Amino acid sequence: MSIRIVIADDQAMVRAGLKLVVESEPDMEVVGEAPDGVEAIAVVRRTKPDIVLMDISMPRMDGLTAAKQLLGQPESPKIIMLTTFDTDENLYTALRAGTSGFLLKVSPPEQLVDAIRVVIAGDALLDPAVTTRVIASFAGRHDPAPPPQLADLTPRELEVLRSLARGLTNSEIAGKLFVGEATVKTHVARVLMKLHLRDRAQAVVFAYESGVVRPGAAVG
Repeated sequence: MSIRIVIADDQAMVRAGLKLVVESEPDMEVVGEAPDGVEAIAVVRRTKPDIVLMDISMPRMDGLTAAKQLLGQPESPKIIMLTTFDTDENLYTALRAGTSGFLLKVSPPEQLVDAIRVVIAGDALLDPAVTTRVIASFAGRHDPAPPPQLADLTPRELEVLRSLARGLTNSEIAGKLFVGEATVKTHVARVLMKLHLRDRAQAVVFAYESGVVRPGAAVG
């Protein structure tokens, strides 16, 4: 089954280039295009894609606003934000909204393809260094009170949440905890379910904003 993709960008040449890259893969297809956020929402509702490649800066409605509206609906697609600059405030806003990450427009074609596969696999496009910098700038401005839903996590699930926030992969978490990757996936799924989070990206934001992990803390 093909990975269904919608491309939203106000530049026709950019859309054409992204489409060329995507459709060079045998298991990917572009099912719709949009030049602005308003049209992107309409196209997504009509075509029901798996992933949206969403430009941040577009006329009528910007990509972040469109992403928030889409992610607030049931059975929403995964969204990868496309940008020219990885501005901290945009990154933070997008992560809080539940997008699966960012990709620079200057990224090589193979990185775009890899990003789509990573997101489809259920992971997030989170560079640990970038994530820590972003969260430190915004979430670290106050001393948060622990959210009540943290009490629902077991000690092992809390440890998994901390590892996610520090950018560790399932494989790295498995090695750290001396368990199999399948066990880690189960723990991750339970963490997301108990905290009512969409994916790993939101788990990272939650962990920093709730004080589970603090900016500057060492990975251990």
